[in-house]
Formats: sequence, C-alpha cells, structure tokens
Amino acid sequence: MEKNTEIETPENEMDMEMNFEAALEDYLNSDFGELDEGTIVNGEVVKVDNDHVLVDVNFKSEGQIPSAEFMDAEGNMTVAVGDKVDVFVVNKDEGEGSIHLSRERAKRMQLFDKLEELQEQDGVVPGRIVRRIKGGYTVDLGGVEAFLPGSHVDLRPVPDMDALVNQSYDFKILKINRRRSNVIVSRRVLLEEQRAEQRDKLLGTLEEGQIVEGKVKNITEYGVFIDLGGLDGLLHITDMSWKRIKHPKEMVQLGDDLELKILNFDKEGQKVSLGLKQLVPDPWENIAEKYPEGGKHVGVVTNLADYGAFVELESGVEGLVHISEMSWTRKLRHPSQMVKAGDEVNVIVLGVDQDKKRISLGMKQVNPNPWDVVAEKYPEGTVLEGSIKNITEFGVFIGIEEGIDGLIHVSDISWTKKIRHPSEVYKSGDTVQAKVLTVDKENEKFTLGVKQLTEDPWTQVPGKYPVGQTVTGTVTNITDFGLFVEVEEGIEGLVHVSEISRKKVKSPSEVFKEGDSIEAKVIHVSADERRLGLSIKQTTEEEPRKPSSKTYGGSTETAAPTLGDLLREKLEEASGEPEE
Repeated sequence: MEKNTEIETPENEMDMEMNFEAALEDYLNSDFGELDEGTIVNGEVVKVDNDHVLVDVNFKSEGQIPSAEFMDAEGNMTVAVGDKVDVFVVNKDEGEGSIHLSRERAKRMQLFDKLEELQEQDGVVPGRIVRRIKGGYTVDLGGVEAFLPGSHVDLRPVPDMDALVNQSYDFKILKINRRRSNVIVSRRVLLEEQRAEQRDKLLGTLEEGQIVEGKVKNITEYGVFIDLGGLDGLLHITDMSWKRIKHPKEMVQLGDDLELKILNFDKEGQKVSLGLKQLVPDPWENIAEKYPEGGKHVGVVTNLADYGAFVELESGVEGLVHISEMSWTRKLRHPSQMVKAGDEVNVIVLGVDQDKKRISLGMKQVNPNPWDVVAEKYPEGTVLEGSIKNITEFGVFIGIEEGIDGLIHVSDISWTKKIRHPSEVYKSGDTVQAKVLTVDKENEKFTLGVKQLTEDPWTQVPGKYPVGQTVTGTVTNITDFGLFVEVEEGIEGLVHVSEISRKKVKSPSEVFKEGDSIEAKVIHVSADERRLGLSIKQTTEEEPRKPSSKTYGGSTETAAPTLGDLLREKLEEASGEPEE
C-alpha cells in the first residue's frame, strides 16, 4: 500500500516564517502605545484574587490593581472575571511592557467630571455630612470630600451643630479646584432657591382667616416664628393662648408642627401674623353670664404680684384677688403671706369687665366680715375682758376675736395718773378688763378704756374744793411757771409763780422743793378743763399778823411759828429784805 506523506518543501517553510514575522510586526506595531498616562481607559478583568485584580487594557501586559480598590463598604468584591471597568493610567513602561493602573483614581476623575458638569448645569449633588471641622463640615459626595461652610448649612444659625453629622442632604456646588481636589458646596443656596419658589407659590394662596399648617422655626420671648413653607409667620405670645403665659416655651418647642389661623397678611411686605388661640372659642364671651357678681367659685392661684394674686377660674380665664380683698383682719405686705402658686382657693366674684377682660375677685368675702360680728357682739359701753397681745408707747392691744384687737390708748388707762409708757402699768399676757368706747367697721378700729370703768374723780372736785376754800397739799413738781400740788390722790392743782408771793419770785425752786407741804386757797376750779388753780399769797395776805411771843406774869413765852411765819422767813431769805 502506498503511503501518501506530504513532505514540507523549502517553499512552505519560507511561508511560515513570513507569517510569523508579520504577526510579530503586527504585535509590535499594535495600539499599545496609544494609552496615554493620566487618562481613563476601559479594560477587562482577567483575574481576581485576594490581593490583586488583573485588568487587560490591550497593553503588552495586564495592569495589576490592589483588590481593595474594588471592595465595597462591607468588604465585598464588586467585580468578576470578564467585567468591563474604567481604570486610570497612572504610568507605563514601553520597554518593559509594564503598566500601572488605578480604579480609585478613575472613579475620582469621573466624579470630578460629573461635578463640573453639575456645576455648569446649576444642578444638585447628594452628599452626607461626615464630620465637623473648623469653620464648617466635611461632606462625602460619594468618593470626593467637599467642604461645607458653617454659614451655608441652613437658612438660620443651627443651635446644635453636632446634630447634623451623618445626615444626608442635597447640595449646590459653589467651587471646584480639580488640581487641589477641592470642592466647596452649599445647602443654604439650595434652600433659598427652594424657599423662593415655595414663597412665590404660597403668596398667591394666602388670605386672612385661612387655616394653615407650619413648623416652629424659632422661639423668642415675645413669640414664635413659624415656617409656612417658603414664608415665615409670627405667632405673638398674646395670640398663643387665652390664658396668661410667661414664655412661648410653655406651649411649643422647636420643630413642632402647628395648625394656625392667619390673623393678618401683608402681601407686599410679605408679613404674616398668626394666631393659635383663635382656633378655639374665646372663653371671655358671655363672661358676665358665666361669672355673675356675687357668685362663689373655686380657682387655682397661677401667679403672685405685689398687689395681689391671679386666680384661674377656667382655662383662659383669670381673675385678680387684690391684696386688700384677701383678709378682713390681717394687714398683708405681700400676697405670699396668704397663698402660693398652685393653691386652690374659694373666691367671690366682685366685678366683671368683659371689654377689658378683667374679673375682680375676693377671698375674704367667702366668710362673714368679723367686724360685723364684733360690732353686734360688743356694742359701745360693753365691758369685756382680754389678754394683752402687744404693748406700744401709745397704748395696749387686747385680743378680742380672731384677727381683731382692741386698743387701750395710754390716755384711757387712768383718770388721774400721768403714765409715760403703758409698760409702767401692764406687761404682755396680763388679763385686763375694759369698756368698749368705739367700734368703727369702716376704718376697722376698736377702742377700749380702763379708766372709764370708774367715775371721773374730777367731776367731784368743784364740790369738794370750791373757790375760796383753803386746802393743804404736797408739792409734786416744780417748774419755771409754778408749783404742782397734789391735794388728794390723782388730783393736782397749780400754784402759778405769780400766786406764790406779793414779791417777785425768780424761781419757785428757790423757795420750795418737791415734798413740801403747803397751804393754798382755791382761786379757780373746772371739772371739764380738769384744772384746779391755787394761790399761796392770798392765804398770807388775809392772815392777820400775829405776835411772835406772849407775856404771862412778867415772863415772856415764845409762841409756835405758823405756816405764814415760815413762808415769810423763806421769802425774806430769798429776797434779802424783811417783809413789811
């Protein structure tokens, strides 16, 4: 059998050699050299392991990229063999046929391209605030970190800057510097644009009396600013509640959603006045019918002032108990002596002014006026007994009834004794019997007297000591104008200096001293004026001159000196001349 074997000829070998050379030439002259450094090219993943990912970009060799550049946030590989990916050509070596690629730099460059495109188109980019830094925040834009100035975070200053960290928002791109990899973004610009759009839309729909919804944006002492969605409205503190509140924070907090009524709308000035209390009926309507004068009610003390206490009768309705209407008997310096905030009290309606929204209340009127009881129980002339509660320089206070004291004035303690201070006679706690002199309910005065329990001894003085009668008494006090002489206990007469002697007396103290016993004639008497006028010189003038001695059987006997003799001797000594 003939074996057919093809034997290669030299011509065939030459063809094969030419084909190999052509293929080599094609390889050497391929597009590998077209890969420019600093550009992004598309390649194919040819190998994936734990450390590296090989990417074929149609170069002499594959590029080796760290596996970490293909991991997601959870550490999972995001590519597989055969996937097409964009990579950045860091550098290449034509001689050695090596190439250095980067997936991260490709993504970063693509992101910058996208950011520049958004900036040109005035678009927005989503981002997440990752941390606070000096002057603002760092924002992650999905691979590129941008700077967010603190003034561009919101339309208004943010109370809690840390609360925005890890929050995601949309941002406007203000500036990009690719060379320095710097990006500056703003949230405020975007909010202003959105707000302007919302405001224009809102201005066309708002009208007075309309019910709207808003969010508490800012709280001040005088009211609350409400974001109506593009336009701020003011809810004044007086329009928050029918009842009295000290600060808006008592009712609302930042971020609260509220339903409100438009009270006033200035479209040109873009000002809106809002009301919250207007959504519920005014409790002051028909207030006089609900709380007629004389009605008794229970309320809660809400506030104290120097002049009284405010009492809430129902939500939104408060009345004032003036300090003078708190107690019949106590003289209060401040309402806190009677009540405190939160106390439940019984009150009587004294008056209602619906126009001014005022209600006058009284606490003391809940109980009978003790002065009425006292006036009825202790009419003038009644003799009563009580303990001394207080002693002052002008009198003594006696406890009569709860909260009511009677005054015994110092002048009503004794008819005759001159008492400089009541403590000379009484001490606190002493039980005293006295007569009721006056009961003045209007001025709340209750006066008593002790001396009125006995008859005034001066009423008997004119009968006991008529004019012309000679009396004997004791000098109790010496003054420049005369001598006070006690003729009986509690009854004193006055010997004026002109009634001591016919001769001029410079000073009564030169002639008499306290305790001296004298004789004098009554020259004036008045029970009403409580005066008893006496004269010494009139007794001496009428008294006949008597011999100083008597002769009995040729002998002389000295007679005892009389009061007139002694007075003459003293006057002679005082004047230095013998009396005729």
